[in-house]
Amino acid sequence: MGGCAGSPPRLSDSEGEETEPAPRPPLQDSQGAHWKNAVGFWLLGLCNNFSYVVMLSAAHDILSHQRTPGNQSHVDPDPTPTSHNSSSRFDCNPVSTAPPGAHQWDLCCRKLPPSCLFPFSADQPVCYFLLLTSPGPQDPGGEEDSDTAARQPLINSEASESKPGSGSPLSLQERWTVFKGLLHYIVPLVLVYFAEYFINQGLFELLFFRNTFLTHAQQYRWYQMLYQAGVFASRSSLRCCRIRHTWVLALLQCLNLAFLLVDVWLSFLPSIYLIFLIIVFEGLLGGAAYVNTFHNIALETSDEHREFAMATACISDTLGISLSGLLALPLHDFLCQLS
Repeated sequence: MGGCAGSPPRLSDSEGEETEPAPRPPLQDSQGAHWKNAVGFWLLGLCNNFSYVVMLSAAHDILSHQRTPGNQSHVDPDPTPTSHNSSSRFDCNPVSTAPPGAHQWDLCCRKLPPSCLFPFSADQPVCYFLLLTSPGPQDPGGEEDSDTAARQPLINSEASESKPGSGSPLSLQERWTVFKGLLHYIVPLVLVYFAEYFINQGLFELLFFRNTFLTHAQQYRWYQMLYQAGVFASRSSLRCCRIRHTWVLALLQCLNLAFLLVDVWLSFLPSIYLIFLIIVFEGLLGGAAYVNTFHNIALETSDEHREFAMATACISDTLGISLSGLLALPLHDFLCQLS
């Protein structure tokens, strides 16, 4: 009662133990934790995708290696250009590069001792336990809250009566409601992945230019490298470019697929460098669709729905890749039979 006007009342010792807010960590410590988390997640993403990307990029060499009789040791990095199918203008392998899998792992490990696999399997726990820090309470005036305030909720708040942080499992009705709210993000991401992997594993091998200094295998490697460069750039661009309407990216990626499919059929592009530009653009679209989809979902879902929503959206890339592989295999066989 005797305090100055406008100043908060002083808490007693007993009250202070229960109601006094915890002190904020120093700014320098929070910045250090931010950079540790950034490096940790970057390394985790690299470890998660590196082997898969290498196997996709080596798919043409692997199939050529398996075609060579008696070659059980390595893949020749610059094989002599030979026609895999002399009756086809596409210089096809007998099998499409669409289904990368156990054969690639088998090839990579024929000559390696088992001890070489330990660092690959141990680096992720090291990043997880030594680099990442536990998340603290969010700053009420932080960037995430300002972004969230500018967004519309993914589903209505009355869809669930459970309280945030209660830990109660979602009912089937709640899950169905969340899933329906995700469809305008899931469908575009499925289309993006379908189109880009149809291009990568169904058309890259068939986009063969004979009037260049690059062999067929080298052309395929450049296609894969340029695609991954575009993906890396766009997945790292979230801070400077955020896209809400991801269906635009899906539309552009499907146009990429249609354009390259027509070029495979008619061979009207005069230079491989035009293909290089299209493939970089393809990678930019794919990476942007992926990172913006999950960013938008994270902002537009409530706390109790976010984990389920993010896990559900993860089916998009797998579904798109699987569908593209199923269609790329018969397309490869059909085109390679053309003279």
